[in-house]
Amino acid sequence: MLLGPRLLPDLRASYPQSLRAQSSPALDEVLTEVKSVLSSHTGLDAELYYVRHDVVNHYALSFNMSVPTETNSLYFTWYSKTKVDYRLSFSVENPVALNPPWCNISLQGEVPRVPSVFRVDILCSGKVDEEAFLTMQLNLTIHANNYTVLNFKRRKMCYKRIDSEKIPIPLNNNSLPRPDYGVTAPTTSTQVFYISVSVCCIVIFLVAIILAILHLHSMKRVEMEDSVSDSGSSQGLSQPSTQTTQYLRADTPNNAAPVTSYPSLRIEKNDLRSVTLMEAKAKVKDIAISRDRVTLRDVLHEGTFGRIFHGVLLDEKDPSKEKQVFVKTVKDHASEVQVTMMLTESCKLRGLHHRNLLPISHVCTEDGEKPMVLLPFMAWGNLKQFLRQCKLAEANNPQAISQQDLVYMAIQIACGMSYLARREVIHKDLAARNCVIDDNMQVKITDNALARDLFPMDYHCLGDNENRPVRWMALESLLNNDFSSASDVWAFGVTLWELMTLGQTPYVDIDPFEMSAYLKDGYRIAQPINCPDELFAVMACCWALDPEERPKFQQLVQCLTEFHAALGAYV
Repeated sequence: MLLGPRLLPDLRASYPQSLRAQSSPALDEVLTEVKSVLSSHTGLDAELYYVRHDVVNHYALSFNMSVPTETNSLYFTWYSKTKVDYRLSFSVENPVALNPPWCNISLQGEVPRVPSVFRVDILCSGKVDEEAFLTMQLNLTIHANNYTVLNFKRRKMCYKRIDSEKIPIPLNNNSLPRPDYGVTAPTTSTQVFYISVSVCCIVIFLVAIILAILHLHSMKRVEMEDSVSDSGSSQGLSQPSTQTTQYLRADTPNNAAPVTSYPSLRIEKNDLRSVTLMEAKAKVKDIAISRDRVTLRDVLHEGTFGRIFHGVLLDEKDPSKEKQVFVKTVKDHASEVQVTMMLTESCKLRGLHHRNLLPISHVCTEDGEKPMVLLPFMAWGNLKQFLRQCKLAEANNPQAISQQDLVYMAIQIACGMSYLARREVIHKDLAARNCVIDDNMQVKITDNALARDLFPMDYHCLGDNENRPVRWMALESLLNNDFSSASDVWAFGVTLWELMTLGQTPYVDIDPFEMSAYLKDGYRIAQPINCPDELFAVMACCWALDPEERPKFQQLVQCLTEFHAALGAYV
């Protein structure tokens, strides 16, 4: 039978193997809640399967979901291919706040053989300001020795009514169907007020869309002008913060019409080998500086042919002033192709300005010297290395980094990616290794230049002589080399998993050549230890097989911000 609100088309893969083995002969299909409370809170069009293919989703059943105050009904879809008897009961902890729940089906009987919907009404009494807790128990039985008990927990904040309106309470629960909500009710002044407010909101929303379209057109025109003159480019790097906040709005519904096409990176990976070193140098000529202004200090990270230094950049006008920088460069034995790839991939975020992005600032491309790429310095460096250091220090200092800090990092990464999505830029390689962090917990997304060399275990070649971040890639990217903002959302879900595990490698036991089949079968990485169910639900939404079912970055920002605020309320 079918039961629950769905997070993914098939989320069986998220369950540990031990959970997948737990089943009951009384549950041969699935029970599904039609509309999830998660959707009401976060704007994510999500559902959770409670039972599916003989598997009880204890993760979903353990949720004590919060029902919005304005929501008065819950809807469930259920059916069974075989004869299954049921018994339904309700328990309310504080009946003063919540009226006795009412269901439009009888409290006992036989589960229907075809998909059917039943409704549970949960109405506040309006007598007190108090949170009410409800448990709905569903007993399913085939025979005396074969039964399953499912408990659905909900909580709802109820408020005292100040008007004189009364809500009718059914006298008892019986098999007689309650009048459907579609029946026309007499119009009241309150209804007229809400209708007026709704009309005003629709008008404001339409005006906002028109203004946003006009603004995007103007931004594209400015970008075209910027590409013509060097001075225009420098102005593009100092855009006012008011434009940045516009890209962080979380007001796009999940069912909005998807963008018909997503532009790929400004320089495609497949085209990198066709770009000559001279062409790569010409693209960064306007930000080239003299090698004499750069002093290299400590080596922060080293690979086979690449290095990242902690360096110092002298001010051009006042040599007494110096600025700390990251310096990416290559060793003497690096090939011309490797040097070209470093320069071209470093330009991925060039010309973009956001507090959670870290584009290159300068380059050194003088003849006879190995090119160097300069970025602003971040005290704690690479995010993946920082997380792993925190994990090593956990035993001695468990409070070194809190769950609230990790969620705050995720919010910043989502904000930066939301900006890129608004600018129609696809990162293609979002991961903790391509982020940096300073001592104020400020996280910035970087390009992926030298990442293949510095983190070789995170990239794999699938037979076409091109290393890819297989464990971070969406299924459509693995199968069809199809990248979009939705595939970046998938990678963000994996990055969020990295944060919650303090830098562990995802899918570490899966052969890279089997990843596409593994994902296609519905398998996902398991919920990290000590990761809240609500946060894992956000990750799981990012891993929907259908790109259109994944949330937008604006929605993720809003969802994580609300969750971060909820964590702060308990600290």
